[in-house]
Amino acid sequence: MQKLRLRTHSLLSLGLLLLLPWIFFIVVFFMTTHSLHIKEDRPDSYALLMASAIAGLLLAFVIVGLRMRRLLLKPLEGLGHAARKIAESDWDVELPQSSIREIAEVREGFDIMVNGLQHSQLKQAKLEEERRFIIAAVAHDLRTPLFALRGYLDGLEQGIAQTPDQISKYVAVCKQKSAQLDRLVEDLFTFTKMEYQEAELSESTADFGVIIQKSIDSLKPQAESKQISLLVHSTPDDYTIRADPHLLERAISNLLDNAVRHTPEHGHIVIQYWREKDRLSFTIHDSGHGFTLEEQEQVFEPLYRGEKSRNRTTGGAGLGLTISRRIIRQHGGELVAGNHQAGGALLSGWILAAERNDPII
Repeated sequence: MQKLRLRTHSLLSLGLLLLLPWIFFIVVFFMTTHSLHIKEDRPDSYALLMASAIAGLLLAFVIVGLRMRRLLLKPLEGLGHAARKIAESDWDVELPQSSIREIAEVREGFDIMVNGLQHSQLKQAKLEEERRFIIAAVAHDLRTPLFALRGYLDGLEQGIAQTPDQISKYVAVCKQKSAQLDRLVEDLFTFTKMEYQEAELSESTADFGVIIQKSIDSLKPQAESKQISLLVHSTPDDYTIRADPHLLERAISNLLDNAVRHTPEHGHIVIQYWREKDRLSFTIHDSGHGFTLEEQEQVFEPLYRGEKSRNRTTGGAGLGLTISRRIIRQHGGELVAGNHQAGGALLSGWILAAERNDPII
């Protein structure tokens, strides 16, 4: 049904108000005189004619009023009733229809608003559920190293470790557990900041190769303790990027930390990066067990850890890869997980590059 504008309905109503009394007047005049010629010598017959005209005018008012109530007032009342139901978080509302275009446009906008509010509420509920889940899961993860740390500290305090070798072993375990706690807290802080504060990036020009090397240097002690070799391959090119160097280094460090923790002793990790027109691509390939099909689909979800090779025994809160992907996406790039054809996990990603020969600040 074609919808008309309100002014068109108003003009039609005005026409009905002007036309219907004349129609009644002419019909009654014809019925009484059997002629359409108005004679000036019969003023006594005009009383009935005027009464019919007034009746036609009243009928026109009734028709216009009923029509305006059905097309204008009832839809507005329905929208008001729907607004009150939505205020009570009742999304099962039925919006009224109208053939007036302005009312139909208001209804369409109202429908879009309802869908937006419902989507926002569902998203907020999901975020709240995720927040509670993260707090509970991280609290559980914090408890394990805390109990171990307290147990070894109690052993030192009570003199259980008496020989230098025992004391050294206890201290090494305490340092390991404290480092694990530090990683858990740092991951939780970074994830919360990125998820809820949506902080703007502090972009500046930086050398992607330098960021890669800094990330490697920070993971060298862990790699050397497992006798894992870190190999870097790149072609000579301009690797200048516009990014937040601290955040991007955190993302690469998380990826390397994940690779080191899941690479067996005497294994190797290969880091490659190269430039492709306006983007910098990189891959991190380790000689571990690789990802299962389930892990490839869910490894970037918060707190996800595989049942076998990626679990709590390797440390971490299951937020490292999630944080890395979100940081890289904030820089306009992407990160995906897969397996190398020669075996082992393969993390592939890219970020936008700066214009060639941009100065590094």
